[in-house]
Order: sequence, then structure tokens, then C-alpha cells
Amino acid sequence: MTDLLQTLDTAVFHFLNGTLANPLFDVIMPVITDLNRNWYGWVFFAGAWLLLLTVGGKAGRTVALLLIPVIALSDQLSSSVIKKIVMRPRPCHSVGGLPVVEHIRLLVGCGGGFSFPSSHAVNNFAAATMISHFFPRHRAALFTAAGVVAFSRVSVGVHYPSDVLGGMLLGICIAAVCIVGWILVVAHYPALDPVAPPGALRKVEGI
Repeated sequence: MTDLLQTLDTAVFHFLNGTLANPLFDVIMPVITDLNRNWYGWVFFAGAWLLLLTVGGKAGRTVALLLIPVIALSDQLSSSVIKKIVMRPRPCHSVGGLPVVEHIRLLVGCGGGFSFPSSHAVNNFAAATMISHFFPRHRAALFTAAGVVAFSRVSVGVHYPSDVLGGMLLGICIAAVCIVGWILVVAHYPALDPVAPPGALRKVEGI
């Protein structure tokens, strides 16, 4: 069964990495996948975070602060715990002098870390889930953006499709647990709720 799943994973990888390859993807996918490694990516992320903090109202300030522990948790859990337990080589790695997967279109550096799960997918879907909880009207755009980043990891040749699918599910679950935790906190301290109407707060406070 394991061999069958690996064969299927590799076949889908070749389809996404090779069959769907085109000049446009060759230009934009490396940029998208390495946003977190370049100065312009950090400027973008910092700017978006500051906008949430400064002009997003109480909901924006709440989600901006919650994103810090959510991303820290998702990144450490995926990179420092799960990857070291699973120890799956990336498709672009070589083991014993032989390539793990042949005929790869590698558009960026392979990286030395393990493959499962994709930390890019974990972090981006955790952030998309958290932000969309407070700003549900932007849910489609947030998950589309996270999906494009996840797809880019396969497109550039550094992750299997199952790496990004597992990362997506893990990121959503981590954010969901944090959201439930926040809901429990707000239940005890309703004044912290950024979306509660004033009447609800007065009722809780007995005013």
C-alpha cells in the first residue's frame, strides 16, 4: 500500500511539476515560493500585518496579535517536530547517490530539510484560517492565495503533492484549535471580543 501511494504521489508530482509547466509558471512560481526568503516578501508581509494592526479596527488588532503565536506554533510543529519524525526525503534530494525522483524540473534550491509536511502550506493555511475567522468575506481570496503558495512548492520541484495536502490540513487544524481557544477566552472575558455588539457586552456585564 505504501509503495502504491508513493507511486501515485510521484505521478501527480510529475504532472504538476512537468506536464503543467509553462513559461509563465517558470517565472512567477519561484517568486511566489520564495517570498519569505526575499526582502520584498518581508516588506509585503510586514506591511499587511501593520495594516491589520493599524487600520483593521479591533478585529484587525486581535488577529494581528493572534497570528504571532499561530505562525510560531505551526512553523515549529511542522519543521522541528513532524518533519524530524517522518524524515521523508524531498523529491529533489538524492539518497545513496541516486535521485529520489528522476526528471525533476527544479526551479529553486532544493533545501536540506525533510519533505513532509510542507511548512509553506502549514503556515499559509494556518494564517488564512485565522484571518478568515475574523474577516469571513475575504475567505475565498485568503485560501486562494494560500493554495497558490502550496501549489508553487510542487511546481518548483521541492515537495510532493501529499506534502502540501498534509500541510494544508495541519495548518487549518492548528488555526482551528487556536480559534477555539480564543473563543473560550472571550467567553470568560467578553470585552475582548472584537465583533460583539455593545448590547451583548452590556448584557453580560449586567449593565
